Amino acid sequence: MSHARGLHADLLLINGRIWPGGSARHMEEALAVSGGRVLAVGPTADLMALAGPRTRVIDLRGRTAIPGFNDAHAHPITLGLHGTRIDVSPRVVRSIRDIQEKIRAAAALRPPGTWILAAGYDDAHLTEGRHPTRDDLDVAAPHHPVFVIRTDLHMGVANSRALEACGITEAEPDPSGGSFQRDGGRLTGLVVDNAMQRVLSHVPPPGLDDLVAAIAWAAREYSRWGVTSVTDAGVGLVGGADDLAAYQAARRQGRLTVRFTLSLLGDEALGGVPIAPAALEAGLATGFGDDVLRLGPVKFFADGSASGRSAAFSRPYLDGTSYGILTHTLDDLTEQVRRYHRRGWQVAIHAIGDAAIEQVLDAYETVLKEHPREDARHRIEHCGYVQPAQLDRMARLGVVPVPQPVFMYIFGDGYLRHLDQERVSQAYPMRTFLERGLNPSASSDAPVCPVNPLLGVYAMLTRKTTSGRVHGPDQCVDIYQALAAYTTASAHTTFDETHKGLLAPGFLADVAVLSRDVFSIGPEELLATEIDLTLCGGRIVHDRLGETP
Repeated sequence: MSHARGLHADLLLINGRIWPGGSARHMEEALAVSGGRVLAVGPTADLMALAGPRTRVIDLRGRTAIPGFNDAHAHPITLGLHGTRIDVSPRVVRSIRDIQEKIRAAAALRPPGTWILAAGYDDAHLTEGRHPTRDDLDVAAPHHPVFVIRTDLHMGVANSRALEACGITEAEPDPSGGSFQRDGGRLTGLVVDNAMQRVLSHVPPPGLDDLVAAIAWAAREYSRWGVTSVTDAGVGLVGGADDLAAYQAARRQGRLTVRFTLSLLGDEALGGVPIAPAALEAGLATGFGDDVLRLGPVKFFADGSASGRSAAFSRPYLDGTSYGILTHTLDDLTEQVRRYHRRGWQVAIHAIGDAAIEQVLDAYETVLKEHPREDARHRIEHCGYVQPAQLDRMARLGVVPVPQPVFMYIFGDGYLRHLDQERVSQAYPMRTFLERGLNPSASSDAPVCPVNPLLGVYAMLTRKTTSGRVHGPDQCVDIYQALAAYTTASAHTTFDETHKGLLAPGFLADVAVLSRDVFSIGPEELLATEIDLTLCGGRIVHDRLGETP
């Protein structure tokens, strides 16, 4: 280690096991921070020479520190708003009866006619093994419009008062890229993908202050779990242009404890408002901003979700008839990509099923041939069920997969209700992505899944579901590869690999200190591991044990 004579660190972490990140498979003992960046790493005895009269020294006492986690795909505003919605996730409900009780309790406290919103249910985890229906919700709240959103955010159930408030009748045609489920011609209340717009457009929107509060709440939750960078994968999905204004306001108010990259919505998916066109016309592009708040890619949707049977496949679901939903024609998607690619934007497209992935690759290949651009680094969000030939195309085109390995843990059991074992075993193939050199990142898609990145690490190590079933053990990776996916690879996804994701001199001092040594414990112990300290730019933003004054 070398350092300038007389230079003092702002902060020293000493006597620890510090993993530098990336491809490193060794540990350092101490880390010095100056000006929000890593000044040096090395032995404690050497780095103590950097201590000055104002240097804060934290003794890790043998604990493990790693680069801060980087969640490459999440929905922070929705996550924060879930704190104001009724929680009907599998963590708190087991049946439709449980959902009814929560809705009934909410209805008793609100005037008739006011909306009741709930979120997080998963039909695969309900004892009835099905979605709730409008009739189920009518029993609980006959005088209130009710909308209950599924955990994947791609579908929800409206009761009769909600359907009436939205003017949705049995004669309502299915919109392009969406559907209204019917039973014998009668609406069941389930609305899928682009059909959600018909309901959400009638739900009273949150105000700007509500959105700012949601962002601040989400930032605290990310800090609690050692996450120091997050990509919001759909700014505009909740409050339209107010989503962007809320991030700017939260920044001005000093409420961001996390670095945010903002992926602006480019189409009218899931009831959202496309705000990327205005940014495009204003001359903005990917990269505008700074290391705290910055524009990322433009975001489009090509299909839905596998657990909800709306992801688009080349082979049918187990029902033998459904192939899922493509939300765009190829010509339309290609034109959208062309429009932004030519103006220097990175493009990120949600595609889970192999048919949707094929459509996305067709669009990318056409536009890259027309307008070559070095290292455009366009993304496929989720990229769940990919074919071998598509992997070759991704490598050739420089397309980056942005998967959520945690889906295998949370949804793996439910996938088998709709898909064959072969497809499920090869879903979200992290090892194959790595072997092809595709730099796969990792992410939570929160609130679709919990923020806790160690759940995703566990899923990458084991490929286990919540019931303990293992899908595709050949796709397991080791602890170093899993952590690299959640740090350095996520930084690569947003063009940040030169200054984020490593604990090396000059890199941002974003650090997570873990309660257990994840490099020596078994995978099951990961699920009980907590984050003792989180540093963002060398500033302590989470202190579980209250050990720092």
